[in-house]
Amino acid sequence: MQERVAVFPGSFDPFTVGHESIVLRSLSIFSHVVIAVGYNSSKKSLFPLETRIRMIEKIFEAYPNVTVSSYQGLTVDFCKGINAGYLLRGLRTASDFEFERAIAQVNRMMDENLETVFLLTSPELTPVNSTIVRDILIHGGDANMFIPKSINIADYMNELNRS
Repeated sequence: MQERVAVFPGSFDPFTVGHESIVLRSLSIFSHVVIAVGYNSSKKSLFPLETRIRMIEKIFEAYPNVTVSSYQGLTVDFCKGINAGYLLRGLRTASDFEFERAIAQVNRMMDENLETVFLLTSPELTPVNSTIVRDILIHGGDANMFIPKSINIADYMNELNRS
């Protein structure tokens, strides 16, 4: 059977329980998931790229079929470069769908062999997004309920405060 490799792209600043849920649920569909942390110079990040990668690697250290990589440029080119046939995307709302649908159709036009697979967010996780969680963290709030339990976000915040 041919390996089914999916790329789950995003900035993941930070990686949330919603992201974790999408990846874990996708493992019944894909043989391997590459979490692709995109570098976007126009976005102001809270956590440096290297820190985000370390966080995500820690979250999935018990899952050999989940790897983490960084990339720049077009996601479709990254997928071609690693021979991934699928893009994995989570959908929280109808507006997410409209935005993601347009991207998926353009990606498909650029590479007809690349399929985008959408997973609906679990209802209880629908309000969780990185922007809100990042804002909670920046303002000193407790975001632990929105971060995977396998990491202690305070450790990463302390790293930021030391630098």
